[in-house]
Formats: sequence, structure tokens, C-alpha cells
Amino acid sequence: QVQLVESGGGLVQPGGSLRLSCAASGSLLAVNVMGWYRQAPGKQRELVATINSLGTTYYADSGQGRFTVSRDNAKNTLYLQMNNLKPTDTAGYYCVLNSGGLGYWGQGTQVTVAS
Repeated sequence: QVQLVESGGGLVQPGGSLRLSCAASGSLLAVNVMGWYRQAPGKQRELVATINSLGTTYYADSGQGRFTVSRDNAKNTLYLQMNNLKPTDTAGYYCVLNSGGLGYWGQGTQVTVAS
């Protein structure tokens, strides 16, 4: 039983920053991949970034140069630092975990970028 709980979303002005957190609990394997998806209103859900247990990262084009994904393995916590936010970043952001061939999803946290 794995649970993922996101936090850190909210309303921010264009150009601002947010840091999302995802706290994982339960029986996590040492080798796993965690990441972030987002879904904007009327849009398909898209991958934002991933990071494996060794720290190898991947970024979708949408966040390259602005977003940084990191993790604290000791705390089983995933982060997404988002800088220079744009209105097009407005979406529900979802924490994901792939472990032992199984996928887990958090409930999501809303990010709204607007004036």
C-alpha cells in the first residue's frame, strides 16, 4: 500500500515560482522512478519530469530551463521547483511513482498562474 500526497500548489503571478512536494508513504522499493504529470483544463495529461532513485532526471520540453525535479530518498519526498511560471503552466499537478512494475498516483495539487 503506497500513498502519495502532493502539496505546494496555489495561485501565483506570471513569472513567479512555486515548489511542489510529494510525500510518499508505504512499502517503497529502493529502485523506483518518481515524477510529475500535469493536466490543464481541456488538455490531455502530460508528463512534466521524472527522476529515478539514482538521481537521473528527465524533463519534457515544456519545463526545460524553468523546472527542476529532485528527491530526498531518506524522506521519500519528491519535489518540483517551478520558476518563471507562465499561464500555460496552469494545471493540476500529479505525483507519480513507478515501483516494482506498479504505478501509483497522488490526488493532485492545483497550480494556477494568473494576474
